[in-house]
Amino acid sequence: MATDIQKLIGTSEEDDEEEMDMDVKEEGDEDDDDLEKHVDASPTMMGVDGGMATSTSNNNRFQHQQHIQEVGTPGGGGARRCRPLEEKERTKLRERQRRAITAKILAGLRRHGNYNLRVRADINDVIAALAKEAGWVVLPDGTTYPSNSQGPRPAVVNSTAVTSSSSQMVSQPTPMSLKGVTSGYQSSVEHNACHIKSVFMPGSSPYDLPSISTGDGGDQTESHPLIGDSMDNVGDKQIVDMPQKLPERDFANTAYIPVFVMLPLGVINMKCELVDPDGLLKQLRVLKSVNVDGVTVDCWWGIVEGHAPLEYNWNGYRRLFQMVRDLKLKLQVVMSFHECGGNVGDDVCITLPHWVAEIGRSNPDIFFTDRAGRRNPECLSWGIDKERVLRGRTAVEVYFDCMRSFRVEFDEFFQDGIISMIQVGLGPCGELRFPSCTVKHGWRYPGIGEFQCYDQYLLKSLRKAAEARGHSFWDRGPDNAGSYNSRPHESGFFCDGGDYDGYYGRFFLNWYSQVLVDHGDRVLSLAKLAFDGTCIAAKLSGIHWWYKTLSHAAELTAGFYNPCNRDGYAAIVTMLKKHGASLNLVCTQLHMLDQHIDFQEALGDPEGLFWQVLNAAWDVCVPVSSENALLCHDRVGYNKILDNSKPLTHPDGSHLSSFTYLRLGPLLMERRNFMEFDRFVKRMHGEAVLDLHE
Repeated sequence: MATDIQKLIGTSEEDDEEEMDMDVKEEGDEDDDDLEKHVDASPTMMGVDGGMATSTSNNNRFQHQQHIQEVGTPGGGGARRCRPLEEKERTKLRERQRRAITAKILAGLRRHGNYNLRVRADINDVIAALAKEAGWVVLPDGTTYPSNSQGPRPAVVNSTAVTSSSSQMVSQPTPMSLKGVTSGYQSSVEHNACHIKSVFMPGSSPYDLPSISTGDGGDQTESHPLIGDSMDNVGDKQIVDMPQKLPERDFANTAYIPVFVMLPLGVINMKCELVDPDGLLKQLRVLKSVNVDGVTVDCWWGIVEGHAPLEYNWNGYRRLFQMVRDLKLKLQVVMSFHECGGNVGDDVCITLPHWVAEIGRSNPDIFFTDRAGRRNPECLSWGIDKERVLRGRTAVEVYFDCMRSFRVEFDEFFQDGIISMIQVGLGPCGELRFPSCTVKHGWRYPGIGEFQCYDQYLLKSLRKAAEARGHSFWDRGPDNAGSYNSRPHESGFFCDGGDYDGYYGRFFLNWYSQVLVDHGDRVLSLAKLAFDGTCIAAKLSGIHWWYKTLSHAAELTAGFYNPCNRDGYAAIVTMLKKHGASLNLVCTQLHMLDQHIDFQEALGDPEGLFWQVLNAAWDVCVPVSSENALLCHDRVGYNKILDNSKPLTHPDGSHLSSFTYLRLGPLLMERRNFMEFDRFVKRMHGEAVLDLHE
């Protein structure tokens, strides 16, 4: 690559060295360059605001300069050698020529290569952009490695992460400043450094891996005692250092947070029969023995109304609920109006009702549709919420009929308080969002996804909105929003200064996000009517990738109008408040030790997103519960969940209303894993534990 770039630039290696400094200093006086080659200057560290922090080497350099000025040359002349005026002019002319060539290269890359380079980009930015295009990762300190490398990678300033339930993405540390990375990201990160959103962020946890500065200006993560043992060599022998214990917060006498355990996806089969009741009963008894508050179960629309409209089969669920009641456990039920299978973590396949699939074959516009016309049968399009296309019923009427039948069927469980909460499915994976990141359509993390508004019913809604605005030609989706696996800077719509922030872009995104809020409003209003007197909840996923860019592209395609200059979650929590609903926020493992994904490249901030949504809900007094998106069996993961469930420094003492652990299975029942889980439950309940590491 270096050879190709030299051919492209047309300069020698010596010229490249001079070119790297041309934006930092004037090249008119070459003495400074010669002086720096002899000065022992240690690297400077990059500050949060992008400025250069002064290091002790600057003082050494200043003293060295004074020393050179005081000592004469061997020939008895002055301290500074004089260059002929013609040589200085030639140097300046050479620099102007190189600047002109660089400017043309940058202009060509911006115009034809879709590289989002800053105005004063230098050769480092060009190399970084070309390296990234070739599949390499460039860190702020210049460290470069292939993105598919399996070896250890340098880490940078630590950040923590939240993952979506539909994509089990693992977080990696993200830099506080990205100078030296592709300049298309630079302005986004610098802008977000002074983010206008005021979000409470808790203090750092002892379970965040500390970062240390290395001699070459990069950051490395310190060896963590819970990741693995360190090993030293003494002669021909190896001495293993025993892992040290991290300090832990004492949660004794803190708030009591109920803990529920999610049952397996396939606990009820397609015939609505309880699978392995004896084995399940044994597991439930074990959960009861450690004072778990209850269990959570999906109630699948595709099972209970699978064969004909308004014909419901609740047999398997009744047997399950009776078993739970006999053990004096509580129940949280998820009304799942989506299909199961095709997403990460799905181990069973449960489709939408067969009669709905038959309607979809003749009228595929009942499903969400992308720009290319690909249908997503995971759930019904929100465009048919008020369209009588389901055998004479609208979509919201179908949802209401199912919820009402459930409420009547299990009335005694509501009366006895066994069923403590109903979570209403509002979209893919039961979450209130558009299915913008569909694996079946080729999406892979960290792609921005695609808008899902191209079925005839949503397009009709967009057309009406455009006509009401007085711009009928706005009755279309963006034509420059990229594809499922695009990056924000590769799209004219999502790049910095892109169309998302123009007149049409703001109109479209307002309409798109309002469709999401309106759908939640309609369904929850009927759920409140069906389950009067029982707490209802809605689930929200954390689309955290590209959160540190200006546009927040992945959130926009999912329906969350949350760019850096707008709070996209305030309208959602206000709608929940209207219906007295609580929020189930998928989060918890904001800090993962096993980091294999190029999280830094995605410029995500899962913890920042988590606290933004959490504060938005708490500001309007909406209760927030949570669940883990990834498997968790270790103490470090549990401690991070505890820290986020009970923020130590929150000014109002707010905490989560409940927590659901995903999920019950053989792995959880292993002795060591279950002992850690038992300890976790005690601390969530505010009980003291004996083996607290202080």
